[in-house]
Amino acid sequence: MRKPVETALAVCPVEVAVSVLGGAWKLTIVKNLLDGRRRFGELGRLVGPVNPRVLTRQLRELEADGLVHRTVYPEVPPRVEYSLTELGASLEPVVVWLNQWGATYATAVGAVTHHNAKPSESS
Repeated sequence: MRKPVETALAVCPVEVAVSVLGGAWKLTIVKNLLDGRRRFGELGRLVGPVNPRVLTRQLRELEADGLVHRTVYPEVPPRVEYSLTELGASLEPVVVWLNQWGATYATAVGAVTHHNAKPSESS
């Protein structure tokens, strides 16, 4: 268990969840692994404009926290695949809800931004 997660255990379950899932791209990684195994390059393309070093770090943290399983195949060149553990897959309802909420929020903010961008009637 990573130290930040261990520290969060002494605070409350919400802090544990934030410690495990907070960070750049983690929920997007989980979202893209809900459909099954992904290789590193494929996952990087699906996640978006993520630096490979950041993606590697986030995957390692998710693996250390028991949400992602990393499989290395003895091939040349080596093939590595990532998948969700049972614990990671249990996040599906949370990720689906957050995805829906995020889409609703983006629409609402876009509408507000668009509304605020209208020229005033006094012009």
